[in-house]
Amino acid sequence: MGKQFSSILPEHQEFIQRQHIFFVGSAPLSKTGHVNLSPKGYDSFRILSGQRVAYLDLAGSGNETSAHIIENGRVTIMFCAFEGAPSVLKLYGTGTVALPDTKQWNELYPLFNPLPGARQIIVVDIHMVQNSCGFAVPFMTYTSEREKLKEVSIQMGEEALKRYAYEKNLESIDGLPTAFAFNKSNIN
Repeated sequence: MGKQFSSILPEHQEFIQRQHIFFVGSAPLSKTGHVNLSPKGYDSFRILSGQRVAYLDLAGSGNETSAHIIENGRVTIMFCAFEGAPSVLKLYGTGTVALPDTKQWNELYPLFNPLPGARQIIVVDIHMVQNSCGFAVPFMTYTSEREKLKEVSIQMGEEALKRYAYEKNLESIDGLPTAFAFNKSNIN
């Protein structure tokens, strides 16, 4: 078992800032529901304090994390070293979803570099940080970010992306409502 901490320590923050990818895990309460695991890239992760983090969530074909957070709040974020010393760092917490044009979005969005396709900000209040060895994680070399999501988002435009989110991201694959389902008045 790895070492557990009640908050993000300075060495954890340094490790997080060196990573090019992180993974977000969430699950519904139903034992027949689908567990979600999503890779995230770009410069989309921010440490707000030792016990609070946020990431800028971009347009996509699914919105499982939002639905699971709305239902039960549980979310885990994992970073692992593909370069350098082996390490796996997990942040366990409870999430909230900030949609565009809300007070929380307006407070948090300036902390991020603008990215085309930004659809929501996931905020996680951390109750446990766990660091483990990562001895079996392979070495992989980072070359660059994929540009396809940015290109498609720019091509679609902000209004079309907003409509897409409110048409296609209203519920999870298990039929659970996402934050967009509770904010339908925001679509033109």
